[in-house]
Amino acid sequence: MNELGVALRAWRDRLEPRAVGLAHGSSRRVTGLRRAELAQLAGISPEYVVRLEQGRAGTPSAQVCSALARALQLSDEEQGHLFRLAGHAENPALVPQLIPQSVHRIVQQLTASPVLVCDAAWRMLDHNALFAATFGDPTTRPDDERNALIHQFEGAATRVRQTPAERSAFEESLVADLRATSSRYPRDPDVAALIARLERSARFRELWALKLVGEHQTAQKIVVHPDVGDIALDSNVLVIQGTNLRLVVDTPRPGTDARSKLDLLATIGIQQMSASSPG
Repeated sequence: MNELGVALRAWRDRLEPRAVGLAHGSSRRVTGLRRAELAQLAGISPEYVVRLEQGRAGTPSAQVCSALARALQLSDEEQGHLFRLAGHAENPALVPQLIPQSVHRIVQQLTASPVLVCDAAWRMLDHNALFAATFGDPTTRPDDERNALIHQFEGAATRVRQTPAERSAFEESLVADLRATSSRYPRDPDVAALIARLERSARFRELWALKLVGEHQTAQKIVVHPDVGDIALDSNVLVIQGTNLRLVVDTPRPGTDARSKLDLLATIGIQQMSASSPG
């Protein structure tokens, strides 16, 4: 077992099942969480948890590290240690991906709205339950596709419907935001790789050639939900100072029935929802 595996096992052993809402029956043979329970909380497979703890897995992505840190209820210092053990050393030249526990708490407390956390390159790092129920669970997608820009420009299936004008403004704003990120982190290889991948899209190349620079702050969208129908949402993006993380909060559009539909989704949860990709 490597250092990462040892740390994961120790953190798993110390976490009381009741702290994450699990019964602590007398038949349990482990004091902390079972591997399968950690896997479920983090949205990864039990087999992958085994490989990580035994030092037989490749380097886990920042998204997986964030999910593990959240599931294990790590402190900010412990989360930073986890990232370093996984090979994601803190570097001012790289886009930050570590989510402070204060931000995790905000995401989980905003239960009335779908909330998504992205880094400055629009990688999807965290979300709350209502986001998954509304847009589809991002963790069902491969790690390299959990990115709002890739999702938008590679034509992935989506529940979001926009008018041509809304879509155009949305894409222009995202690309302008990415250009600002690319100038802020010019030596980040992941940003360069993302741009190279996106340049396969004619629409992205068209917008990238405009040299627009800005921040993506707002958008309007209709979520076409397979179970509750159309949900009209206003999207606002808050930038977390010191980390450049994007906190995307979707709120019901005034004058629509979106509030009652979000309340219904919050009650039902994701279990009974039809499968789809996040929007």
